This record gives sequence, structure tokens and C-alpha cells, in this order.
Amino acid sequence: MELKTLVIGTDPYPPFVSDDADGNASGIDVDILTEALGRIGYKPEFKYIAWQKKNELLATGELDCVAGCFSMTGREADYRWAGPYMKSRQVVAVEPSSSITSFADLEGKSIAVQSTTKPEGILLDHTNPDMPEVVNVFSFSDRSCLIPALLKGSVDAIAAHETSIVQYEQDYGVDVRILDESLLDVGLGCAFDLNDHRDIDVELSGAFEGMIEDGTMYKILSRYFEDPSPFLQVGDVRG
Repeated sequence: MELKTLVIGTDPYPPFVSDDADGNASGIDVDILTEALGRIGYKPEFKYIAWQKKNELLATGELDCVAGCFSMTGREADYRWAGPYMKSRQVVAVEPSSSITSFADLEGKSIAVQSTTKPEGILLDHTNPDMPEVVNVFSFSDRSCLIPALLKGSVDAIAAHETSIVQYEQDYGVDVRILDESLLDVGLGCAFDLNDHRDIDVELSGAFEGMIEDGTMYKILSRYFEDPSPFLQVGDVRG
């Protein structure tokens, strides 16, 4: 059977999406979506985009869907979602020698996030009651700038997906300290435009569920995590 192509908008976000040595997209989401889409008759074509333009590109049809460590939680009504296929934690990290040990210590501090992400919304909209008032929230369009800004002392803390912070540490041989508290536990999914009535989101959700049930999802995540079990607790973050 010849597979139809589905154009997926994403941006580099190791270990979920990044280029391999040959310049091809690779990572957790690439592995998961390639398998899931194959089960429903599609093959993915990953296209790097400016993350802030994702809604516009979906609306014009330039993209079929958007993925890449994309949090469904709090955005359930904004898209047609396939998922969640994985659970992730949004966390805060500081420089190892920092005196900051809890959210309470962030009062009056500066924190960096990637623009249009859940941490940005949480901090600007004050939706986590445990998070005090910070003096500045710096939003970067490029998420790879977060840890360098922290280690250079430009900000007191950063907020992002825990998995991406850990991967950056491994890739670049740097150390940060992740606070124990969680900003938000989120479900990751694949987003389709609200006006997309092809029902691919429904089929893809079914494929994700099948992969969890038959152990394929565990096998894929085992390539990246010593214990994938916490990331598969999608019932905790299902809307």
C-alpha cells in the first residue's frame, strides 16, 4: 500500500525532534508519529517552522498538523487533537549553585521561557498558585537560548519541558538543577486545525492508543529513557 504524505510542522526540540547526522528529522516524536501514521495509511513529512506561525500555517493548509513536544493541556479547545500519547512535566531549572531551591524563592527573580509555550502562559497569566510574582519573564523565540542565558547569568531561572532540559545537559555537557516542584503536568499531542474535518485526528488518536496497549510506545520510549513508565501515564493528563 502506498502511504499518503502528511505534512507536520515542528521545530528543533531534542530529544523530541532534531536533525540526525544526515540532516533528517529524528527523535521521540518522529519515531512515534512515523509508526502511528503508518498504521492509518500515512507517512510524515516533517517541516521546520517558526513556532509562532503554527496557527496561521494550519489555517492556510500549508501544514496538515503540528507536533513536537506540543502540550495539549489548556489548549484542548484550540485545535482538533490526536492524543495524548505521552505525559510530560513543565519544570523550572536554575544554575547548580543558585540559592533558589523552591518556587517560593523565585519571587522578584527573572525567568526565561520560549515564546507561545505553556510556561510562558503560566507565568504571565499566574495560573500556578504556588508560583510567586517574578520581576521579569523573558520570552525567546529559540528555545536553545534558554540554558545559555541561565548559565551566563542573564536570568535567574528557566522554565521548559523537563525532558528537553535533560537532553540539552547531555548534548552539551552542562549542568543545571531542576526544582522538585512541577509547573504543570501536561499531555503531548498532535494538533490539527479546527476546520479540518478529515477525521485524521480521530484515526491517529486510535493509533496512539493501540501503540500504548500493544507495548510499541513503551519500546520506542525505551530508546530514550531508562524507565518510560512515567511518560506513559496519559490517563493522568487526559482532558
